[in-house]
Amino acid sequence: MRSTLTIAALLVAAAPASAEPRHTYTTLVLEAFATKVQCPGTDVVYQDLVQKAQDMQLPDGTTEKVRKAIAYMHTGGKMGEKQDDDLMAEVAVATQAIDMDQRHLGVPAWCEEEKKRLSGFIRTKG
Repeated sequence: MRSTLTIAALLVAAAPASAEPRHTYTTLVLEAFATKVQCPGTDVVYQDLVQKAQDMQLPDGTTEKVRKAIAYMHTGGKMGEKQDDDLMAEVAVATQAIDMDQRHLGVPAWCEEEKKRLSGFIRTKG
């Protein structure tokens, strides 16, 4: 597991500078979907994520590629689609960061923080 993280970190570090905004965006999308899954009563506002990608001047289709990569990685390939190695590495690194935050804060506290921070990208169900 440690070698996988090291490899993923090296892939992200070796990516061109233009990939940094996508890495930031990938983390944002994963946080939004993790909040939906792990925090009761929340849902993702997909269109706002698409708008954020446009605001960051990411290529059209970035949101869907990121969503598919997250689904693929988090279901062991049963859903979504494998994407390019750089994007898959970004998802792996973001997953580890979220896992560490959740362990550090505890999931309930993490949920409260994420609900505040992601208020434009998630909403309360109901």
